[in-house]
Amino acid sequence: MKHKIAPSLLSADFLHLQKEVEMINQSDADWLHLDIMDGVFVPNISFGFPILEAIKPVCRKPMDVHLMIVEPQKFIPEVAAVGAYMMNVHYEACTHLHRTVAAIKEAGMQAGVTLNPHTPISLLEDILQDVDMVLLMSVNPGYGGQRFIEHSVEKTARLKEMILSKGLHTQIEVDGGVNLQTARRLLDAGADILVAGSFVFHASDPLQTIRELKNL
Repeated sequence: MKHKIAPSLLSADFLHLQKEVEMINQSDADWLHLDIMDGVFVPNISFGFPILEAIKPVCRKPMDVHLMIVEPQKFIPEVAAVGAYMMNVHYEACTHLHRTVAAIKEAGMQAGVTLNPHTPISLLEDILQDVDMVLLMSVNPGYGGQRFIEHSVEKTARLKEMILSKGLHTQIEVDGGVNLQTARRLLDAGADILVAGSFVFHASDPLQTIRELKNL
């Protein structure tokens, strides 16, 4: 399967948000990645459901919604209501992760579980078969434009090995510090979806940048 590219709206120009979303529509991107932050689980506040509702009429890419918040299970109905394709929740934020994953699926969405850089993949041993995707953070969550954590490549490879050893088809998404160099290494390690924020939206030619990432 050809890998997917999911540009992160966090790095977009919010003064011209419709224009940025329409650029993604025209691009080779597969998904639009949406980071919702609460200032509690991560040290930043990004945007909430009013933004998702505002872009819903113009966004033609599947929405990959990443909740970097405490108690994300409370907002499953709201995420489903905006038509999200994928809902990502953090392992670290969910006391009853299996219940949350089941509720996401019952709401009609794909379920993703996110791991912070320090969280070992071994903790997914008893949930991996129930999720559609695992998102590995390759920076500490909360801000765009951070330096790529090198350990993420080896972590991706180990997660891929775990998935294959169980005979599963769980996808691996990686978010943070993605550029042409790190993207190639992550894909070689087994990543299926790459999230790119500032590398795309701050590029002189975002459409070409997305195309280059897609063609790796």
